[in-house]
Amino acid sequence: MGPCQWQNARKLSGVDTTTADPLVGRLLDGRYRIESRIARGGMATVYLALDIRLDRTVALKVMHRSLAEDPAFVRRFIGEAKSVASLSHPNVVHVFDQGTDNDVVYLSMEYVPGRTLRDILRDRGRLPAREALELMIPVLAALGAAHRAGLVHRDVKPENVLMTDDGRVKVVDFGLARAIEATNQTRTGVMIGTIGYMAPEQVTTGAADVRSDVYAAGIMLFELVTGQQPYDGETPMSVAYRHVHDTVPTPSSVAPEVPPLVDTLVAHATAREPQDRPADATAMLVAAVDAHRMLPRTTTPPGTGPMLPGTNPTTVYAHPAGGPVSGARSMPQPAPAHTMIQPRTPAEEPRRRGFRPNGFLVALAAVMVVAVGLTGWYFAQPELVTVPDLIGKNVAEAEKTIAGRGLLMRQADGKHDEKVAEGLVLSSDPAADAELEKGSTVTLVLSLGPERIVVPDVSGRSSNEARAAIAKAGLTVGAVKRLPNQQVERDKVIRTSPQVGEKVRKSAKINIFVSAGLVMPDVGGMPKDEAAGFLGGQGFQVQVNEVDDDAEPCTVIAQSPKAKSEVDKGVPVMITVARCQTDWWQWFRGDNEARDDQQFSVVPGVIGKNINDAKPELEALGFKVRVNRLSNGGVVQFQRPLPNSERPPGSVVFLWQ
Repeated sequence: MGPCQWQNARKLSGVDTTTADPLVGRLLDGRYRIESRIARGGMATVYLALDIRLDRTVALKVMHRSLAEDPAFVRRFIGEAKSVASLSHPNVVHVFDQGTDNDVVYLSMEYVPGRTLRDILRDRGRLPAREALELMIPVLAALGAAHRAGLVHRDVKPENVLMTDDGRVKVVDFGLARAIEATNQTRTGVMIGTIGYMAPEQVTTGAADVRSDVYAAGIMLFELVTGQQPYDGETPMSVAYRHVHDTVPTPSSVAPEVPPLVDTLVAHATAREPQDRPADATAMLVAAVDAHRMLPRTTTPPGTGPMLPGTNPTTVYAHPAGGPVSGARSMPQPAPAHTMIQPRTPAEEPRRRGFRPNGFLVALAAVMVVAVGLTGWYFAQPELVTVPDLIGKNVAEAEKTIAGRGLLMRQADGKHDEKVAEGLVLSSDPAADAELEKGSTVTLVLSLGPERIVVPDVSGRSSNEARAAIAKAGLTVGAVKRLPNQQVERDKVIRTSPQVGEKVRKSAKINIFVSAGLVMPDVGGMPKDEAAGFLGGQGFQVQVNEVDDDAEPCTVIAQSPKAKSEVDKGVPVMITVARCQTDWWQWFRGDNEARDDQQFSVVPGVIGKNINDAKPELEALGFKVRVNRLSNGGVVQFQRPLPNSERPPGSVVFLWQ
């Protein structure tokens, strides 16, 4: 229920609705003193309040407790209120403020005394086509401004269109339906109240975009010219079914005097498939203006109820040739002249039948009055100016350009952008080339430049803690890798890549390196003494087990725990070695394969050399080289065969780095 319905609500109820309301008289949020209750609807109660900070009267819309207790609704409600507050348009009820006070969630809005379009339809019934379009044009202009700003109303209906006492049209409740969608509550009452204007896609999928608003506007135009909605049914579901499966009938099938131009406009706006409708409310506005321009002016509207607020009855004057001369409803008209017509008796007939000055003077007066009315209407029209293209300009230049067009500037919260430098105009509302009344406000959004986020320090934290901290900073966790590290506790973060303190783009991937603690070295094939000495130096308790095996004597053939497994410092380690034979030379040459002419080369000692130097040196002597990694260093720690051993060319030399 809009903030201007309080007068009618009071009249209908016949009682004072404020006496038992606990909020009346309360100072809300330390700023808004609630004076009286205006009206109560299905989702909110509207109060008349005084903003004591700015000393102005406002309409305060307080959400019902069932909605205010829903965190999802409150979160969506606050976001939508911020978006709607940035929407500046003469046909939109302005949202001044939004807030919460304990269990009270409210909107502070412009107070608009007057009536809703529903009240007018209830009083007058259907409207003539031309007058209906004159109501729809400002509604579509308001919706078009919202669509350009990325807002969808979602609940376009006569109850949300206000008529001020001076005849202005205002649209209310932008974004409230979207906030309601965030709740998990059953809202049957809301469905019943709005199902008559829901587009097919809203019924079937719950999705709504700008074309859903266009559909609802088409239904509203149908109702304005026919006095009824296109579908009725015993239940909301039956109405919803017809929206999905039926084609909206032409208004002229209900009210034959509706012109074909309006039939076409309604049919286009209410097409069942969204892609067959006007692209947005601005596109429908263009079509409505064209239809209004081509409609003939009429002076005998079908409705006989009171006129719209702020308008005057159309005056009809006698034409010298007998035809009617009618004034346009949208033009200011002089007060109607009351003509008294009395029958003449034969005795009163004038004796002269030539020149009739009375008829001539009446016709001349009619022409003069119409001319005066047209002149007044022309000069009363607001001066329109075009919004300049301000994208990429700095604030000072943009403000100067706007002021030069006779417009005002408002600066909204800035946004980050990867392409537009900080301090330059990122967007404007309305956008460039839109037409505004002189003196209107253009809202500018300035660029905050590229958004960069500092990589947080997560070293020493667990993997899950690091993930949470990185996500909280607005970044994304990339790969998680485990590395041997005796200095950092196992399962704790060693470092990140990019490193802590670096500035990266929002949502950039951050790789995490987690400590695997002590990793069991691979000593397979290493001489027994070297393997035992190395493992002991790493803090392991080493046990050696010798077994008979065909492998090279005194070399490791197995180990427990297995190589590369994660272990704790000081854990017992068992290494199994081939038994150390006394006749090593016999093992090497073989009982039946000894050859006196066998050539041998001396294996040089490469312990302490860089692996990149040792390997080529051995390969140059004809040996094959296998490298095993014990640490991240690049220096040879052990070798087999031992330095100065003799081996035939092609033998394998093992290096541990």
